[in-house]
Amino acid sequence: MTVTDRIEIYPKVMQGKPVIRGTRIPVELLLRKLAEGATEADLLDAYPRLTREDLQAAIGYAADVLAHEETFILTPRQEP
Repeated sequence: MTVTDRIEIYPKVMQGKPVIRGTRIPVELLLRKLAEGATEADLLDAYPRLTREDLQAAIGYAADVLAHEETFILTPRQEP
């Protein structure tokens, strides 16, 4: 399944996790590395097939997923 021109999801690639198109680099991995303090240059150096546009697409994909997330607040049932 094509999600964007740079992000894809296929059940047989990385167990269906979103990856950078044509790679096995999961979006989640890139986001975690950025959250841990890795710079864009660090990631581009570590993953030679990765581009700056791929990183931007990964961040945009995550923002889109969160924008469409539904939250359900469950309250405990009160005993009669």
